[in-house]
Amino acid sequence: MFQQQADEETPLLQPVQQKKARTPLPWRQFSIILFLQLAEPLTSQVIAPFAPQLIRDIGITDGDETRVGYYVGLMHSLFFATQALTVLHWSRISDHIGRKPVILTGLFGLSISMYCFGLSRTFSGLVLSRALNGALNGNIGVIKSMMVEITDSTNLAQAYAYMPIAWSSGGAIGPLIGGSLSRPADRFPNFFGHSQFMKTYPYFLACAVPATFSLLAWVVTFLFLQETVPTRVTLWRLLKGQSREHSTPVKGPVTPTESTDSLSTGDTLQHAKADGSKPLPLRSLLIPRVIIAAGNYAALSLLDIAFRAVQPVFFATPLELGGLGLDPPRIGNILAIYGVINGLFQVFFFANLHDRFGSKMIYSASMAAGIPMIITLPILNAVARVQGLSLMVWAIVGLQLALSVILNLAYACVFIYIAAASPNQASLGATNGIAQLGVSLVRAIGPASATSMFSLSIQNPHHAWIVYYYLIALVCMGICVSLLLPRQLWKNHH
Repeated sequence: MFQQQADEETPLLQPVQQKKARTPLPWRQFSIILFLQLAEPLTSQVIAPFAPQLIRDIGITDGDETRVGYYVGLMHSLFFATQALTVLHWSRISDHIGRKPVILTGLFGLSISMYCFGLSRTFSGLVLSRALNGALNGNIGVIKSMMVEITDSTNLAQAYAYMPIAWSSGGAIGPLIGGSLSRPADRFPNFFGHSQFMKTYPYFLACAVPATFSLLAWVVTFLFLQETVPTRVTLWRLLKGQSREHSTPVKGPVTPTESTDSLSTGDTLQHAKADGSKPLPLRSLLIPRVIIAAGNYAALSLLDIAFRAVQPVFFATPLELGGLGLDPPRIGNILAIYGVINGLFQVFFFANLHDRFGSKMIYSASMAAGIPMIITLPILNAVARVQGLSLMVWAIVGLQLALSVILNLAYACVFIYIAAASPNQASLGATNGIAQLGVSLVRAIGPASATSMFSLSIQNPHHAWIVYYYLIALVCMGICVSLLLPRQLWKNHH
């Protein structure tokens, strides 16, 4: 492209500013991050198909089918409740000691907790293993910080478009593993029928696969992942109160334009803009734009986790009680198909959609898709009662999955808002930690509250729609919170 020569006839104001070329992604490190990120959705989604049956098998409901959903939701919520207690600390620690040690600790926690989950035969054992999983795992916010640090403003949307590959792959493979390998002595008697261990621990094999994968991800991280925090302190020095004194700015989404955020405050924040190499104290991060971005992330996650908790329980609940009466393998196949479609759609379409419509419009449209997605649940039961598992039922299931894919577009948008909300580059970990803290809190509430509403719905015919009213109320709350997001991303001096 030739550069135009300036002369006396050249206009002083150019009518159109040329669009900045997109920087190629650093594929070696980027692919490693996607690979290790696969461990978390794999371990969380593997239990979805067999969780209702597991609760029945341990006998805590005493045969009361209406209580199954309550305990399934409680089991899911425990992970996020314990994660909420530690995730902010892990993220802030990663700003000082580096991302890599925190990620290694999280992967180790994932692996050990999943082995323990597979060996648990009581509800208290399930509780302890899920609590261990959440307490040791602070990887979510740390990985998002690394994603920002290896990209810039031109390719950040492209990078976030690829992030759902890990979650969608885990969401596809996990349910397949859980549905196919649970109770192997019954499903594969020729191979495992004589194994007393598999009869005693019928869900160990399904849990051991993601646990072993987490160990493999630990090895890959230890050997090949490069640290993105250039100057670090040891954990011992950090505990003694010594933080980073000098650091080199890392590559990130640098925006050297004038700040347009009318919400920034304080001398500390201004000092951070002058020295972007030092992490800010927590109080200086609690500014309106961080709270707005984190609030939208929490609202989206509450809706998503509540629906994800109800969906497999709805599929597994008998038809006469308001569900579809599907078995674990079929539930696993449905969730796996959703995972594949979601990942492919995000990779091939999100970056272009984001370039055309922007974060705000995509986020708002995605949240609005939640209402018809929820309404498909009672429609499915009504149609199945009349026609059985007919072609119409499966068509509505397909529509539900398509609307779920649209809802998931909102995640990449809100991640971009959170990255833009960070006051400086060195506080990315803490900013993501604040956002993840709010998400962990609502995810601790979401599954238990939603499945409890579902249990109440099937206990009393007069309350049959209460769970759907609850989910639609979550959508409306998310739409209201999204009105606070600006059309243009916040900008900083870095």
